[in-house]
Amino acid sequence: MLKDGSLTEELEDILGGLEQRIMMYRSKLIELQKKRDRLDDELKTAKRYLELAETLYKVEKNKSRTSQQAQPDDSDKGTSKSPDDTKDLLLNQFIFSGLSIPQATYILLKEEGRPLHAKYIYQRLLEGGVKIRSKTPITSVSISLNRDKRFLRVSPNTYSLSEDETQPHERR
Repeated sequence: MLKDGSLTEELEDILGGLEQRIMMYRSKLIELQKKRDRLDDELKTAKRYLELAETLYKVEKNKSRTSQQAQPDDSDKGTSKSPDDTKDLLLNQFIFSGLSIPQATYILLKEEGRPLHAKYIYQRLLEGGVKIRSKTPITSVSISLNRDKRFLRVSPNTYSLSEDETQPHERR
């Protein structure tokens, strides 16, 4: 009988130890998941800062390139850009970011107020942050605009807003 009692007591001790390990591993798992979430947030933030730094680098590189190409007469007139100009240039590089080709082109044509060629539209969209992954991006722009009723093809590869879009809409 003594053996049965000590065996039961020993099994209860083992079960108690296993329950403690399970609780310890669960708390460790929760702690590691929280740590992973914090690291994921830090990665996202670092990626955003990297994108901004790369864009700023491109802006500064373009500024230095244009200042080197400037004629000697222009250098005397103080052509260096103010921080506001740099900020505007930086913001313009993200003006179309996250928009589709038709959405960005609509904004572009609205601002320009005149028909634009698909090649120029593509260049402006690229500068504005639209990512077009295609071997023939100008053709992609043309096809997107041909399929959208908001745009009118006025000559080969040249588009304007349709008359419905240029007229102010009345609210009903």
